[in-house]
Amino acid sequence: MKLYGIKNCDTVKKARKWLDDQGISYEFHDFKKEGLSSEKLSEWEQAIGWETLLNRRGTTWRKLPDEVRDNINAQSAHDIMLENPSIIKRPVVERGSEVFVGFKADEWAEKGIG
Repeated sequence: MKLYGIKNCDTVKKARKWLDDQGISYEFHDFKKEGLSSEKLSEWEQAIGWETLLNRRGTTWRKLPDEVRDNINAQSAHDIMLENPSIIKRPVVERGSEVFVGFKADEWAEKGIG
């Protein structure tokens, strides 16, 4: 299992603590420091959709010009997420061919993450 996110993100910290507390091993990839390829982002977009990945609640989204936010589409969202990985909802988890976004302990337990 691979967990993608930003090391200092509170939600990522909670997810990592939960995984550690459950004794679940995972590989962590900090996409702010280590980057994110267009190919990997495309894989996620195909698996769960760009709308699911795009965090419209964070400060990065709010800082975008109104014109960009009002005219967002699959291609512009892809480009924005590559340029500003902090706008991606976190964490992103890959388990085999499955992709999950966000962290809620009860949902993770239900899905058998880990």
